[in-house]
Amino acid sequence: MRRALLGTFWALIGWRPASAKEAGSDSGKQTMQAEASSVTPRHVLCFLGRDPDLSRLSDAASQAIRDFATGFSIDEDYSQAEPDDRMSRSFDVCWDRVEPDAWDPADEKAVADHRSVLYILGPSMKQAETVTVSMLALRLVERLIGAGAVAVKGESAGIAHGLDRWRELIRQGAEAQKSADRLTEQRIGRLAFAKRPLSARGYLESVGFHLVGLPDVYVPDTEGSERQIVAIMDAVADEIAEQGLESTLKARRASLSFNSTYEVDEYKFNPYGIVRLGG
Repeated sequence: MRRALLGTFWALIGWRPASAKEAGSDSGKQTMQAEASSVTPRHVLCFLGRDPDLSRLSDAASQAIRDFATGFSIDEDYSQAEPDDRMSRSFDVCWDRVEPDAWDPADEKAVADHRSVLYILGPSMKQAETVTVSMLALRLVERLIGAGAVAVKGESAGIAHGLDRWRELIRQGAEAQKSADRLTEQRIGRLAFAKRPLSARGYLESVGFHLVGLPDVYVPDTEGSERQIVAIMDAVADEIAEQGLESTLKARRASLSFNSTYEVDEYKFNPYGIVRLGG
């Protein structure tokens, strides 16, 4: 259900839906790695408005794009000045269930009562640009919340936070930028726009770490509770950012794989690979 719900928008704009696939041959893995090198991730943001028109949010978005969010654009085809009755189900699937109090009943009511939907597309990102662009995406979220957005979802990994949690992430991101703390910027971008954990055939997985230039992390589901495994995922991501990929793979006795459950032309595909713990 989650894949179907989150694939709806991308199916409309022409991304080919993909289903999970089994591990392929060595030649298939080499082909996947070669194809991955040509993939560039992008943000897609969904904003729900309280007004039965888009002018307030779209005007704020247009101004933000002029002011700082270079390369972002409003999707004119699939934004709509009317409610979308799929949003309550979609947000229910996407709510962050890791951070305590990441959303509350007021956020759920705001989704149910929304009157308009605005989609904003980010630019395709090279790996070296991902953290910078993700910080711009966070500033864009701030601008549109200020303009009256009542709910926000990152479509690229299927993650939603309540408004108070978005504001806290925005505050932390701004502090990291002010102190030029690149590692913290990357961590905040990951917490804001990636989803974890999801089940994946004996593993729990992250989705969306490519939005800050990192491979996703798969941890065997025997390693502990979901919260314990999330802590492992986050620790591995921090280690890759601080110590480098090869060092982390060696220390963790992990492997790097490009045998993703997503196809290379699917928006959740991570071109930087998957770090698999436990062999």
